Amino acid sequence: MNEWQPFRQLGLGDEPRKGGVVCVADHASNYVPDDLPLGIAPELLGDHIAVDIGVEGTAERLALRHHIPAHLACISRLVIDLHREEDHPGVVPTTSDGHLIPGNIGADLPLRIERFHRPYHAALADFIAATAPRLIISLHSFTPGLASKPEEQRPWEVGLLYNTDDRAARHAIRLFAEQGLTVGDNEPYSGKQLNATMNRHAESAGIPYLAIEVRNDQIRMEAGQARWATMIADIAGRVAVMMDAG
Repeated sequence: MNEWQPFRQLGLGDEPRKGGVVCVADHASNYVPDDLPLGIAPELLGDHIAVDIGVEGTAERLALRHHIPAHLACISRLVIDLHREEDHPGVVPTTSDGHLIPGNIGADLPLRIERFHRPYHAALADFIAATAPRLIISLHSFTPGLASKPEEQRPWEVGLLYNTDDRAARHAIRLFAEQGLTVGDNEPYSGKQLNATMNRHAESAGIPYLAIEVRNDQIRMEAGQARWATMIADIAGRVAVMMDAG
């Protein structure tokens, strides 16, 4: 029996195909190990504070139906946020959208980083080396509204995030808009502040990427996940061709 790991990979096959499109999903799971009780109401594990709702199913469809290999997290962002740098103050959150996370107060940060964060990112680095992708999809979802900021409006169905490399995002923003969608340009979050995984594995290596944030009411159900997987796969493939053409 294989030892549990904080990640899983789909769609690689025996000989990973190089030069294609791959997907990374840092917040795909709400799993909390039994030895790390968070002290929160169980229903919060189904909330956006614990998991990017709809991302797991969408990424699975990208891998299994659209031939886009995927690297998925198997640990809740409440245990450790894999989409934060090791020294980020929110890598083990003590609050999220107005909810206190008592089990994280005084947490052993070095132990959690060594147990979850480093194996996840080491495996992701190996995954990228094995696939040598021409484009990386970083897939996330966002809630239509924050409980802690009821005045904040989030009209976008999808957002494209980026830090210094916006080459692929520029194409994707236009292509998603052509589908009749309201598209966020570095909204609802700015990739200039929150882009840890792509900064580390894409921008630092010069690999074009699409950091896609889908509003979670779009992909909460299986039909939406199938629709968005098809659309993302199509747009990512078109962006990859455009990037190749310069």
